[in-house]
Amino acid sequence: MAQARHLLAIEGMHPPDITQLLDLAESYALLNRSGKAPRDLLRGRTLINLFFEDSTRTRTSFELAGKRLGADVINMSVSASAVNKGETLLDTATTLNAMNCDLLVVRHDQSGAPALLAQKVDACVINAGDGTHEHPTQALLDALTIRRHKGGLEALTIAICGDIAHSRVARSNILLLLTLGARVHLIGPPTLMPAGIEALGVQVFHSMEEGLPGCDIVMMLRLQKERMARGLVPSAREYFRRYGLDHTRLALARPDALVLHPGPMNRGVEIDSAVADDPHRSLIREQVEMGVAVRMAVLDTLARRQTRNV
Repeated sequence: MAQARHLLAIEGMHPPDITQLLDLAESYALLNRSGKAPRDLLRGRTLINLFFEDSTRTRTSFELAGKRLGADVINMSVSASAVNKGETLLDTATTLNAMNCDLLVVRHDQSGAPALLAQKVDACVINAGDGTHEHPTQALLDALTIRRHKGGLEALTIAICGDIAHSRVARSNILLLLTLGARVHLIGPPTLMPAGIEALGVQVFHSMEEGLPGCDIVMMLRLQKERMARGLVPSAREYFRRYGLDHTRLALARPDALVLHPGPMNRGVEIDSAVADDPHRSLIREQVEMGVAVRMAVLDTLARRQTRNV
């Protein structure tokens, strides 16, 4: 990302690029807690949240990040308007160019949509999740959260558990964690594990009992029923019995293992409420806080780059 105008994926990013963003995000996390965020950094810039899929958490996080840096923020829920009227993605790009948008955050249900928009708009484009492809800022905020508690990611063993096949969060996290030197265990039923995923350098397990021992971090994923065909998983009750995280299963990991979840959570399906709300083991609430800091760092970095390229 050293010279890139956009943030479309973790794939292709190098360790110094990732570390630089995480360091900047750490400084924003501290500033946010002190109430001293630089509210004039993006003054006069326009940030548009262009969401073709609903996501209150991610959209609100980007909105808050933009406002804390002083940007004018516009939220466009396109799924409820232009697309239903027949407008194409390229028509939308033309409209955005006419608005003189500076920063464009895009979430779309089709993989590659943000990359296509990046070719057609003048703004810096940030991928806020596209299909089953990637969700780069989620992986960055997860890495920041882990780093703050473990001091770094190198040599950590991190389990990603659940619906791997349909998760853009899993893909971005796998790429980032391996790039920074972590070991990755993927745990889930065979029906929710992508074919050939071992080629990325991960270890695949089909039971929590086999995959959790030795893990420093346990990252749970929700079942993405909206993206999967019927019959891939048993009932929610049976799924929790085999793949849900409770304190008994968490005890299989290292004694100081910590728990992450990108949200929204399905309590009682992939995670037990007692684990999700455990103040000593769960970092789920902190992930939300770090999400704002990471997105501030991304907006800051791309805006500065845009200024240099003008």
